[in-house]
Amino acid sequence: MALVAGEASGDQLGAGLIEAARRLHPGLECFGVAGPAMKAAGCRAWHDTEELSVMGLTEVLRHLPRLVRLRRALVSRLLADPPDVFVGIDAPDFNLPLAARVRAAGVPTVHYVCPSVWAWRQGRVRLLGRACDQVLCLLPFEAPFLQRAGVPATFVGHPFADQIRAEPDTAPARARLGLDAATVIGLLPGSRSAEIERLGPVFIEAATRLQAELPDADFVAPMANARLHEIFAGLARKSGPGLRLTLVDGRVREVIAASDALLATSGTVTLEAMLVNRPMVVAYRASPVTYALATTLHLVKVSHFSLPNLLAGERLVPELLQREATPARLAGEVLELLRSPARLDALRSRFELIGQQLRCDASAVAARVVTGLARAG
Repeated sequence: MALVAGEASGDQLGAGLIEAARRLHPGLECFGVAGPAMKAAGCRAWHDTEELSVMGLTEVLRHLPRLVRLRRALVSRLLADPPDVFVGIDAPDFNLPLAARVRAAGVPTVHYVCPSVWAWRQGRVRLLGRACDQVLCLLPFEAPFLQRAGVPATFVGHPFADQIRAEPDTAPARARLGLDAATVIGLLPGSRSAEIERLGPVFIEAATRLQAELPDADFVAPMANARLHEIFAGLARKSGPGLRLTLVDGRVREVIAASDALLATSGTVTLEAMLVNRPMVVAYRASPVTYALATTLHLVKVSHFSLPNLLAGERLVPELLQREATPARLAGEVLELLRSPARLDALRSRFELIGQQLRCDASAVAARVVTGLARAG
């Protein structure tokens, strides 16, 4: 089985798939583009997932020549010794053209994680149909959308929902992190340098405003790697020199569990926060060029961008986009959440219901689809 994972979340999905597939077929060989979790699960890495971890139109353009060379090398290697099945995990702009080439040579192909075609760039549905024998969908509304367009798709649930349960008590996580403040607010500025550079100063300034309103509050932020740790620490020294801020390496879910509320960059981490059952304010800033193109060309087709709101079909949590994501607005939304016990209770109830919908033993379902397709191929 060949797999290509495009970023850290895809690496986690790939590891779960490999482990579940090997329970069905213990001798299964796995190889491709992998991160540390997939490598630990036994995937032989031709390249590292970090090589594909770029975002936004302008960022992709800057890295395009290197990405094209990498994809050509993968096509050559896969066609020289075809796998029984190819699984592209997320990274649709990279993986779908790769899958189309491999499928044309007779290899069954799966795309794991439906691209957000229901939200923007809906023309990609046609590419999905050409490139994939099956699309594995993590969100319940995605499979019907694709099936209506004639694309074979299966809702498998979300592996994070299988792994994560609500943690009503903040004390155990705070003890593990060495936090003892009466109020803890988590800052989740993202796992890419571009995200941290755009929203890091905003989050830090919002936290400074919150500290003025909540003198007993401490702030904690998980950093995905040493480079991001250094970037965020530098921003904190510049934008929030008096902020009571603790940076930790990794341990995102512990930070979420320790927090009374969260400031989060839009992405998978908002799903994790929802499953742990923590209130959040979600922000997102694309590069100015990316945002201008998306709005001018009317590429975005949905009214919400954060996963909790998309899953609920309504504005459960505050979400602030582009220029709306100011320190004052973010701080104000967090304070409003913390000072509204009835709203928090209602939010937790909705989060729990959505989590139940997503718990389907996703990795096992995905493994059955993938290995069944490989046998058929």
